Amino acid sequence: MADEIRYEYKSVRTVRGTDGLVISKMQKDGWELAEQDQGRLRSTLKFRRPKKPLPRLLIGTAVGGLVVLAIIIGVAAALEDGGEKKDESNKPMTTAEPSVTPTPTAAKPAAAEVITPENNPEFAALLKTGDSCDDANQDFATKHEGQTVAFNGSIVHMAPYRDYKTRYDFLLGPGDKGPQTTVGPGFKYENVNIGNLNLTGKKIPATVGAGDKFRFVAEVGEFNANQCLFFLYPVATEIR
Repeated sequence: MADEIRYEYKSVRTVRGTDGLVISKMQKDGWELAEQDQGRLRSTLKFRRPKKPLPRLLIGTAVGGLVVLAIIIGVAAALEDGGEKKDESNKPMTTAEPSVTPTPTAAKPAAAEVITPENNPEFAALLKTGDSCDDANQDFATKHEGQTVAFNGSIVHMAPYRDYKTRYDFLLGPGDKGPQTTVGPGFKYENVNIGNLNLTGKKIPATVGAGDKFRFVAEVGEFNANQCLFFLYPVATEIR
């Protein structure tokens, strides 16, 4: 149908609790929410909006060009086919041996590099900032979301998640000062239990608390500018 509405689609991953802000922003840009899939830590929001129709003149020109191109290709194919038949009539019949083409060896994808203060100056500067609300947090989160970072740090604060007794929110900071940490982003693990930390090392404790020092390896999440919180997702936690 000529008047059928065609849509373009876009998926956005959000941290739970920030869905409303993301939906509002997308709606201002002309998107409408088509589907919402809520996970334990993050949600996936699927949006759609009507595609802009192509001008009729442009469509007509494109169709005309395709028709002309098809005619040219057809004529060329006919001439080539006629020439081949003429040449083949004068050739003796031979049995051709099938050629064997070696199968190329697929290149192995390079492993994604873990971002550390030693190999990434941007991350090193971020860990030394004195303002947890600095725009550098947003820039880094947007650029590296889904990638893995690793840094030496400590637990600044630990509190139960809602009414749960075995699930917690962790506030993390770079360095060894625990609750006295005054630099770096406000890194947060939200709604995780001790097992989710994936503790490693020689002496693994039964529990952890504020002031404990670790080597944190985590996936980069989103930065909540309203709360000045930089969300991470634990991959491994090595005791220091």
